[in-house]
Amino acid sequence: MSATVRSASQGILSDDKTAEREQIIELLKKAYWMEIETVMSYITNSVNPDGVRAQEIIESLQTDIQEELGHAQQFANRIKELYGVVPGSMDFTPEQNYLQPPSQQTDIVHVIKGVIEAETGAIEHYNRIIEVTEGVDPVTNDMVIAILRDEEGHRRLFEGFLREYEKEGLA
Repeated sequence: MSATVRSASQGILSDDKTAEREQIIELLKKAYWMEIETVMSYITNSVNPDGVRAQEIIESLQTDIQEELGHAQQFANRIKELYGVVPGSMDFTPEQNYLQPPSQQTDIVHVIKGVIEAETGAIEHYNRIIEVTEGVDPVTNDMVIAILRDEEGHRRLFEGFLREYEKEGLA
């Protein structure tokens, strides 16, 4: 008895949703690269800082590295599930100039502001994915909503760090 293969007749995997699926894949690829670049920048900024005050930022970034890597893996898996191809390193173009190491390794405020900028960019992009997938791709929509919650928490934490530095006149 031979197995019959058929395409989905409903949902994002159906043939009549090819254009929507391709748009979502492109948005997911951008999200994937944003997370990969954030991992690189967070590794850098969890190693380079010096000073007594840097330790809490370093520890927070070290924790966030694993979470951001997990997000990248989720995006990669969803790209494949949607019949896309996860891009390789030759397709990477860096964008996070605000997360480059500061000229002074004790400039923790630079790192904090860079993290806030990265998280804000992720939040904006993920809200766009949520809008595009609403009512079209509930699986991607749910996944991105959960990731968005993490990013909002990261931004809120670093906004608190920045307020502390501002209160002490260091920012």
